[in-house]
Amino acid sequence: MARYADPGALEWVESGGGPLIAVPETVLPFWAGADSEELDTDYDRACEVDGYVGLLPVGDSAALVFGDDPASTSFLPDHATFVRWSAASSEAELLATVPAALDAAVWGSEVRWRVPGPVLLFDSAWPGQAADRTEHLRVPLEAGTYAVRAAYVQPGPETWVGLVRLTRLAH
Repeated sequence: MARYADPGALEWVESGGGPLIAVPETVLPFWAGADSEELDTDYDRACEVDGYVGLLPVGDSAALVFGDDPASTSFLPDHATFVRWSAASSEAELLATVPAALDAAVWGSEVRWRVPGPVLLFDSAWPGQAADRTEHLRVPLEAGTYAVRAAYVQPGPETWVGLVRLTRLAH
């Protein structure tokens, strides 16, 4: 995984140019990525997602697609937020701006994402069964339904951050 700072810093996932995707571990075998004999691959479907986030059916669940920009992405459990590094001179600078960015964010439309448990974040071109052999990040989400909202914020003159916030909904 990409590391932009000293050990102990966040682990960041990058893509080869296409969207990143968070797939529930239980349905990883059903995500074929770009490796498919179908005319319209799972990767093609992920590339068609319009906006910052969208959902795609995978097995009996859904994957969260991070559209728009293939920015390096990590997860901040304390904020229940995926952070997308669009522009910053350092990881420390980017992370220092997150609280202000969360306060200033103008959130896009909400999508509801039901997950059976932990998810893996990785490049959508990879098949789910190979995700552990490529750059990935395991996000230990609790089973349930989440309200997902995204925003891009410029919390500093040369700092841009994408935010994808998860809010767990009551049953």
